[in-house]
Amino acid sequence: VLADHVVIIEAGRVVQQGPPAEVARRPRTDYVARLVGLNLYRGEAAAGVVRLRGGGALTVADRSITGPVLAALRPSAVMLGVVEPHGSARNTLTGRVAGLELLGDRARVAVDTSPALLADVTPAALAELRLEPGLRVWASFKATDIETYPDQA
Repeated sequence: VLADHVVIIEAGRVVQQGPPAEVARRPRTDYVARLVGLNLYRGEAAAGVVRLRGGGALTVADRSITGPVLAALRPSAVMLGVVEPHGSARNTLTGRVAGLELLGDRARVAVDTSPALLADVTPAALAELRLEPGLRVWASFKATDIETYPDQA
């Protein structure tokens, strides 16, 4: 990015502005999250758990944040597998592959789960796991990989 400050306009109105790193780390709308390539969820936080609008919950590292929040997750932080994982990741979901998109050195996998998410894998992992639409997969990610911040909407 070659700017000190960016302004994001959606449907003719400013939806977010600020330093590029801040906008990329803490998107405020689904549109901005798609632009910067993040999963974004809205919910209510209490005691290290975010109860999501539309169902589901995420365990987050920040136990002090409460009330309406946004939770951002990088697709590269999501681990995919075809068997249930057993490790230190506090968030484990199962669902079906909804779509695949090749993005140069990685593949972006859309997983239909609650909440829906995007995960990035290498082409080697894509082939090894035999990922294809409809395949049941497990997704896991650590609580520390989720950035939570107040929802000011």
